[in-house]
Formats: sequence, C-alpha cells, structure tokens
Amino acid sequence: MKNYNVTPLNKVIRGSKRASYNQEEIHAILDAAYLCSVGYVYQNKAIVIPTAYGRIGETIYIHGSLKNRMLLSLLEQNDASLSVTLLDGLVLARSAFHHSANYRSVSIFGNVRKIDDPVEKMDALKQIVNQMVPNHWDNIRHPNEKEFNATLVLAIDITTASAKVRAEGVIDDKSDLESSYWAGVIPIQQKALTPISDELLNEHIVIPDSVLDFVKKNQ
Repeated sequence: MKNYNVTPLNKVIRGSKRASYNQEEIHAILDAAYLCSVGYVYQNKAIVIPTAYGRIGETIYIHGSLKNRMLLSLLEQNDASLSVTLLDGLVLARSAFHHSANYRSVSIFGNVRKIDDPVEKMDALKQIVNQMVPNHWDNIRHPNEKEFNATLVLAIDITTASAKVRAEGVIDDKSDLESSYWAGVIPIQQKALTPISDELLNEHIVIPDSVLDFVKKNQ
C-alpha cells in the first residue's frame, strides 16, 4: 500500500482523521469523477475553472485551445493544483452549526508540462474521452490533423496528493439530542438516465455498447 508523502502542501489540517494519503484510494476517487477544478493565477487574480480530464498512472491530462488562458498560465507557473469532489449525502443536524455533507474529495499537486509527443498527446485525448464513458474512444471520429494541431494538451505529473472522506451520520451536541428537531442524512447519488440519441442521426445508427454499459452501470 503506497502513500503519497505528506508535505505542508497536501497535509489535511482540519478534520485530519478523515484524511488519506493512500495512492489507491486517491486514484479511485479521481477515476469516479468527470470534471476537476483547476486553480491558476491570471493577471494577479486567482481563478478556478472546472474542466474535463483523464488520468494515466501518476499523470493528469487536461486540454483546450492553443490560446486557453488557464493552460498558458499553468505552463508559465510550471505547477498546478486541482481538486475533485464527489457528493454522497447531505447531513442535516439538529443544529445549524453541525450541518455537514458526506463526500469523497481529492487535492492534487503537480508539475506541468506541455505534451509535444504526438503519441502521448493522442493517448491523453483518448483517456479524457474515456474518463467520461469508458471505452467510448472506439466509437467516435478521432481528431483530424487540423483539430489535433489546434489542441493544447498539458500533463500534470502528480508530486503529492491527499484525500478527505466523510462517511458518517449526524454529529450533534449532547444537549441537542433530546430536542424536537429532526436530524438525519439525505443520500445523494449521480445516476445515468436513458440515452437520448441526436435527432440528426441516421436511422440505422444504434447506441454503442460503451454507452449502454455505462448507463447500466450507473443507473
């Protein structure tokens, strides 16, 4: 069981009992999400943007246009921080003070590099698509030369990371336990519904197995 090194950057201070630095657990949370939030500095302003991503080993890939200000800023800074959060429940306590949420979250810190190698670049784009729907890359038109050259792909090589997980019920003050207020947890799930085919599809085109398998798994 491999852990990421604990540094002042990734150390969980508040709620440290919920912290994990386990590589396998962190990878599992990353692989279960579809979007990450990336922080960067542009013209001395802190900005956070959600974006699609893909993970291969210890590298996170993101992409955009050649003039994308987030990507260009990350390259200039040469390092990045991104986060992913999965909401599992709303924790409604008797008191406003103890309301909370059940969640799985990850914070990633890493070095940034531009992908120039065409093989790694195409593999990264493939993984970003498959992060959404596994194995879907085989059911789409791949980027042509113009599209490929117009796309900037960055690799964020993970240097350290941490996870924080809350998976428990209400934690109220003892003095509130006999009160008349309701308390409990509302479980939250993200699920896939029946696919809606594009109305301009040729009538002979059927929904691919990758989509059907994804829906079945995530109902």
